[in-house]
Amino acid sequence: MDFSLTEEHKLIEKAAKDFGFREISPTIKENDAKNYFDKSILKKLGDAGFLGICIPKKYGGQGADYISLGLVCQGLERVDSSLRVIMSVHTGLNSLALLQWGTEEQKKKYLIPQAKGEKIAGFGLTEPNAGSDVMNIQATAKKEGDFYILNGEKTWISLADVADNFLVFAKMGEKVSAFIVERSFKGFSSSSIHGKLGMRAGNTGSISFQDLKVPKENLLGKEGDGIKIALSAIDSGRFTVAAGAVGLIEACLEESVIYAKQREAFGKEIGKHELVQQMIGKMAASLEVGKLLVYKAGWLKNEGMRNTKETSLAKWVNCNNAFDSANDAIQIFGAYGYSNEFNVERYFRNSRGAVIYEGTREIHTILQAEYALGYREDKPLSNPLPAYPSE
Repeated sequence: MDFSLTEEHKLIEKAAKDFGFREISPTIKENDAKNYFDKSILKKLGDAGFLGICIPKKYGGQGADYISLGLVCQGLERVDSSLRVIMSVHTGLNSLALLQWGTEEQKKKYLIPQAKGEKIAGFGLTEPNAGSDVMNIQATAKKEGDFYILNGEKTWISLADVADNFLVFAKMGEKVSAFIVERSFKGFSSSSIHGKLGMRAGNTGSISFQDLKVPKENLLGKEGDGIKIALSAIDSGRFTVAAGAVGLIEACLEESVIYAKQREAFGKEIGKHELVQQMIGKMAASLEVGKLLVYKAGWLKNEGMRNTKETSLAKWVNCNNAFDSANDAIQIFGAYGYSNEFNVERYFRNSRGAVIYEGTREIHTILQAEYALGYREDKPLSNPLPAYPSE
């Protein structure tokens, strides 16, 4: 078993982290305080090649593997979670779903410009009354001639106000189907969600469809394939969230170590007090565990193997540990950690969201218990993501 990263992996990881420190660090506190999403970052991410990092070169991407996708997410979230969210939605949930389920025509029209960063992509599954309960979605699609007519609303949609294309799920009778929806389609509208606890430097909102006409060629997969497509997309999305959480843990650890060696209490550095060491030791362990869980899931993806169980475990454990690490970081910083003078306050707020989205911690607890009890078993996918390297 080889646990080492290749030289290419190390370069990608460094490039992502350097990008975050260069492009985001100087303005993140101000943007977070003002709830401001800087749209210019989308073009910069595209120009850097991150948005298409694991998309094959024939479709405009960089042709790197899925572990590289994880390393990009880890490096970006080392600086701020809002950066990783862009990768999760654009690349993980949307572009990889197109790669897995799209026709050649759909890939040429939508995937290539998305991989190049010329178009930005979103994902529309969650509704006001349907989050974890996917089958309870109320958005509808009705076929009329050469079009599908969509009506409904999606909420808590990242990049709702800025994405050009969305992967949208709607019911046709009792079954769910998936559609590629362009912002330019008549009947499309979006609005922002304000007052979020975290991810304040990111864009989140709702998207609505009122008698929106979707060309029949924009059906992704077949009619009724929506749940299969959604679950496969969520596998990829969860992988990016799990990897990003590693970056957040790393941020908490690094900044806590620096502070613990600078701050003195009772005549010595607080890092020499055993209860502070206990918190830092937990962060260090969480960081190593998190990396291993992500690398295993990424390796399975590279091999073209089903990874729902492993990705769920990585997402569940890493996001819980990221929240705990941020909580402990504030404790180490004391009163200063309670202020936005230091980054750990933002890390704590940002870490809370990941315990909810891409499957709540309760959902993942049940999933892992059912795997352990033998109530749930993953079968090989009939249409898996392309293994790496792909053409």
